[in-house]
Amino acid sequence: MKNITFILCAAAALFCATARADALRCDGDLAQIGDDKASVLYKCGQPFFVESYCRSGGAVRADPPDDMRWVVLPCVQWEAWSYNPGSGQFITTLHFREGILTTISYGERVK
Repeated sequence: MKNITFILCAAAALFCATARADALRCDGDLAQIGDDKASVLYKCGQPFFVESYCRSGGAVRADPPDDMRWVVLPCVQWEAWSYNPGSGQFITTLHFREGILTTISYGERVK
């Protein structure tokens, strides 16, 4: 029985650690992949640093497929919001594509 309890606790801890990688805890709430900017702003407040940039949308072959022309797609708007979650934690940057949180990355540990 003790082995089963240990295995369940270990599995739960592993699941929680994995889930935390896709979210930023803010005052008892979570900013998660798929949230929009307004939701993250409401949950986490103002970031200490914001960077806006445009990434190329790429290019695709024009129709019909045998046409040798290429169509350049317009740029896609991206934003990166950086948060300082506190001493001992890692600077956390939320990456938004066209207003939707797509990825979360971590920087240096806060002293």
